[in-house]
Amino acid sequence: MTLARQVSLGCIADDYTGASDLANTLTRQGLRTVQTIGVPPDDLELPEVDAVVVSLKSRSIEAGEAVARSRDAEKWLRSRGAGHVLFKICSTFDSTDAGNIGPVMDALRADCGEKIVLVTPAFPETGRTVYQGNLFVGLVPLNESPLKDHPLNPMHDSNLVRVLARQSKTAVGLVNLATLTRGEDAVRARLAELAGQGVGAVIVDAVFDHDLETIGAVAADQRLSVGASGIGLGLARALVKSGRVEAASGAASGATVGGPAACLAGSCSQATLQQIAHAEAIMPVLHLDPERVVASPEEARRAVAWAAGRVSAGPVLVASSATPAEVAALQSRHGRQAAGHAIEQAMADIAEGLVKSGVRRLVVAGGETSGAVVDRLRIPGFLVGEEIAAGVPVLRAVGNASGDMLLALKSGNFGGPKFFSDALALMR
Repeated sequence: MTLARQVSLGCIADDYTGASDLANTLTRQGLRTVQTIGVPPDDLELPEVDAVVVSLKSRSIEAGEAVARSRDAEKWLRSRGAGHVLFKICSTFDSTDAGNIGPVMDALRADCGEKIVLVTPAFPETGRTVYQGNLFVGLVPLNESPLKDHPLNPMHDSNLVRVLARQSKTAVGLVNLATLTRGEDAVRARLAELAGQGVGAVIVDAVFDHDLETIGAVAADQRLSVGASGIGLGLARALVKSGRVEAASGAASGATVGGPAACLAGSCSQATLQQIAHAEAIMPVLHLDPERVVASPEEARRAVAWAAGRVSAGPVLVASSATPAEVAALQSRHGRQAAGHAIEQAMADIAEGLVKSGVRRLVVAGGETSGAVVDRLRIPGFLVGEEIAAGVPVLRAVGNASGDMLLALKSGNFGGPKFFSDALALMR
C-alpha cells in the first residue's frame, strides 16, 4: 500500500452505498477522498488523500462477524495515521435489537480507549433530524414513515436512546438540542458529566445544518464517533477550519470512459420504485420475477441475455424491486435471509455478465444490491467524482482488473424520480 500522506480522517461504512454517500459528503467539503472496498490489500496504490472510507458489507450480517471486520478496518486506518475514526451507519439507523450498530460501537470504543462516543444519524439536508433522541424522516417520526419497513432491518421505534441501549453493553444518554445550541463547550461539559455517570455513548440531537458543525467540532477532538454522513460533514468542516486539512477544490475527474451502460435496481423503497417507473419511459426495463429468482439461477441468465442484446443501442434497466407486500409474501415463503441473499446474488450474477459483455458504466440502486455487485466485480476502490444527487457521486474504479469503469451506488431512498437518467448523463 502506498499513501503519499497520513490520513486525517478514517471512516468505516457498514454498506457500500452509505460509503459512497459519505465519500461524496467529504469530497464536497474539500477533503481528498478515496472509497475502498473492504480493507485494502498492501499492494493497492492510492493517490494522495485526506480521508479514506473503508466500505464493508456488515450492516445485516451476524454481529460477531461485523465486529471482526470493523475492528480490522479500524486497525488499518489507525496504522495510516487516522486520529479520528467515524463508524458510518444508515441515516435511518437500520439495525435490529441484536445489532449491528451497538456491538460494533462497543468494540471500536474499547479498542481506541474512548470514554464516551457521540452518535447521531442526523443529516438535515436529506430530511433526517433528531430531536429529544427521536429520529424524524421529514416531518414524521421514523416509525410512522414508509422507511420503517426495511426488508432486512425494519425500524419500528424512533427513540434512538432506547434502540441503541437494546444493542449496546454500555449505558446510553442524550445530548439534547437545548444543550447543543449553547455551543461546543456546553456539549463537552455534558459529555464529561454523563461519562462520570458511567454513560459510554450519547445520542446527539441535530435539527439544522449548523448543529452538525458543533457536533463535528467536538467529535474531531475525540477518537471515535458513530453516525450518518451528516456527522461526516461536521467532521470535515472542523478539520478544514482547524487547519488540519487544506481544502481541495473540485471532485476527482479523469479520462472519458464511454461504452455501454446499464442500471440495476434491487431496492424496494418507494423512491426506487418511482425511479424505475420513470425509467420505463426512456429505456428498456426488465422486471425480474422474484419467485423465479429465488427458485433458479435461470432468471439471472435470462436477464443477462436480454440486456446484452440491447445495451449496444442504449442503456437498459434490470429490476428485482417489488412492493413491500410482495416482499413480505416472498419472505414468508422462503425466509427473510434466504430470499434476500438469493436476490442479491442474482443481481451480482447479472452485473458480472453485463461487464463481461462490455458494460463499463453501471448504476446500482439498493445498499445490499450494491454490496453484492461490487464484491462480485472485485473492484478494490474508487475515486469520488461529481455528485449525481444528494449523497450519490460518480465513482471511478481504482485498481480494477476489468479496466476503467464508472459506477453509481445508490441507497434505495436517495435521488429524485429521474435518478437513473441523471446518473447516466454524468457518467461519460
